[in-house]
Amino acid sequence: MSAMAAASAVSGLANARPAGAAGKRAASTAAAQEGKPLFAYVGTYTPHGLGIHRFQVDRASGALQPLEPVGGIENPSALAIDPQQRFLFAVSEVKNYNGTTNGSVSAYTIEAGTGALHPINTVDSQGAGPVYLSLHPNGRFLLVANYNSGSVAVLPVGIDGVLGDAVSVQSPQAPAGAEHAAEGVPGSFAISDHDGPHAHCIVPSPDGRFAISTDLGVDRTYVWKFDEATGALTPNDPPFVAASAGAGPRHVVFHPNGRFLYEVTEEASTLVCYGYDAKSGALARLQSVSVLPPGYEGTSFASEVVLSHDGRFVYVANRLHDTIAQFAIRANGHVERVGEVATEGDYPRVIRFDPSGRFLYSLNQRSDHVAVFAADKASGRLRFTGRYVGVGSPSDISFASV
Repeated sequence: MSAMAAASAVSGLANARPAGAAGKRAASTAAAQEGKPLFAYVGTYTPHGLGIHRFQVDRASGALQPLEPVGGIENPSALAIDPQQRFLFAVSEVKNYNGTTNGSVSAYTIEAGTGALHPINTVDSQGAGPVYLSLHPNGRFLLVANYNSGSVAVLPVGIDGVLGDAVSVQSPQAPAGAEHAAEGVPGSFAISDHDGPHAHCIVPSPDGRFAISTDLGVDRTYVWKFDEATGALTPNDPPFVAASAGAGPRHVVFHPNGRFLYEVTEEASTLVCYGYDAKSGALARLQSVSVLPPGYEGTSFASEVVLSHDGRFVYVANRLHDTIAQFAIRANGHVERVGEVATEGDYPRVIRFDPSGRFLYSLNQRSDHVAVFAADKASGRLRFTGRYVGVGSPSDISFASV
């Protein structure tokens, strides 16, 4: 689809940007941050990666200048930064923390001006193999998805960044999903742990009243009520929506207008579009489309889904096919394929925009590097900048202007 057609496909999209006083505050905050140094933090799988790799970002080119990495943490595969950009949180994706079969989560202060990380404390993640972190909008709670055990947990965050013991843990049980994806492309042998619960992601709703978690192993997307005073998670009614058999729900992202949710499935390699009712927390499936090109046959594992900052485009990373698929978002939340771009490396585990939305970073895990792409805001098209930075087994990236 041409750039003009892509623009037409998204015309009339409602409430993509904050309006009124909220919009002015967001613009003021963004302007203030533009005047500060921008740092990027890349989580890795050790020992190939050195821990949390730290970079200064050139805002004009998107280039990453390596700084001293932060060691002393095993498999910091998922990161999150608090809304005020004072603290960084990192999982340790292990199953042996402190004599248990669980993993852990560590907190760090971010030093203003230098972006240096200083350890605060480490706590139990309340499950084995934590793989995902997200901050509640109020900044007081950190949400954790534990892949191997299938549990999700909520950790309190003190005003000084200190993590407390979990205030809520949920371990929903369900029969294992189908081994092969019903919606998979012909010839696919994409099979990932359909042997029981495997929580892969948990994110709060934009207003903080609910949380959405995915379980790859049982093909379910759970909706939780979230108590903003205590951090307690309780099942919503209905408590989940079922994915197609064997699809393997992996990650989700809310649209900026709060009315839509986009989910990538790992084994079916599909992008699933949901309508979201902010009052009830209910999800309604709108559409499911392949993230692989027409005619593709064989194995690929979709890994990540992100939206452009203005909510007009959605992007999905494909591992083995090693591409980033791009879709335009229509006013009704449905999507239309625009095209794809090669990731310039092997096995993109995560893709992420910088705070400006002008650059997208592909973390190519098996190539041991991060590739930098420029995004055309009008068409949504991605263009490789020719810039790489070497990082052993990169797995996540977060940014802070301090």
